[in-house]
Amino acid sequence: MFDIIFGAFAVVYGIFTLVQRKRKPESFRKLDAMKKAYGEKVGYAIHVVSYSVVPISLGTAILISSLVFGVSILG
Repeated sequence: MFDIIFGAFAVVYGIFTLVQRKRKPESFRKLDAMKKAYGEKVGYAIHVVSYSVVPISLGTAILISSLVFGVSILG
């Protein structure tokens, strides 16, 4: 059950950050810091991968393993 909750939360969080980044990018303090440190494009890419792609991918993998295969990744 914890796997399902955690996986769903991760997917929702990743989608939320994707939407928020488009609607209100100024709300992401770390995005500005990453852009300053790595440049506009690379900083943005690192932020997208870290805060959207990874949570969505990890959450999806956890949900699939739990719901389809019945395997608990998180314990």
